[in-house]
Amino acid sequence: MSADERAAAQTVEQLIRRRLSAALGGWRGSLETALPTIAFIALWSWRQDLQLAVWTAVGVAVVLAVVRVVQRSSLQHVFGAVIATGLAAFFAMRSGRAEDAFLPGMLLSGAYLVGTVVSILVRWPAVGFLVGAGDPRVADDPFGWRRDAGMVRVCSRLSWVLVGVYVVRLSIQIPLYLAAQVEALGVAKIVLGWPLWLAGVAVMGWLLVRGNTPQQLDPEVAQSSS
Repeated sequence: MSADERAAAQTVEQLIRRRLSAALGGWRGSLETALPTIAFIALWSWRQDLQLAVWTAVGVAVVLAVVRVVQRSSLQHVFGAVIATGLAAFFAMRSGRAEDAFLPGMLLSGAYLVGTVVSILVRWPAVGFLVGAGDPRVADDPFGWRRDAGMVRVCSRLSWVLVGVYVVRLSIQIPLYLAAQVEALGVAKIVLGWPLWLAGVAVMGWLLVRGNTPQQLDPEVAQSSS
């Protein structure tokens, strides 16, 4: 974190708000993530044909990737959508059950839930890495945020919000999966995706606005970054 940026932000909360705004993606990435799922549910509801629904979703993901390539724009979000759609197709085609298309996402959410809790307990909170991703100097000092004790404490509190997001997501999706409610799973995946993430970010923003944690960067680090 540069000395100029730290001087402009008087508290840890102000600095984190700046970094999160730089790290979060926009509406296009969320749309690219949702479109393959929408295509899958639409075709499944219309024809009850698993292969048609799966390959339509894969086709939508590939088209989105091609559009990105033609426009020479970042493939970050659409690449994730292609991988997720490919895994969903593999699980569904292998078992022959449409609801298994949602199993990889649920397993990933479970892994994120466990990983986020562990990151808090070992004092490497997951939100800290999002903060670091917004640092233009991240290539030189990817873990610089961790040298600030106040930053670690605030990022730990914010990481508990992520834990809540994953708990809400799984508590809704697991019963629907066990009941083989394919259409409801599709709707839940979309609603519990970007909209739920935005709700979590709103809670983080509320915590940041209310907080007033002073920066506690090690003096030696402050001198080296000036």
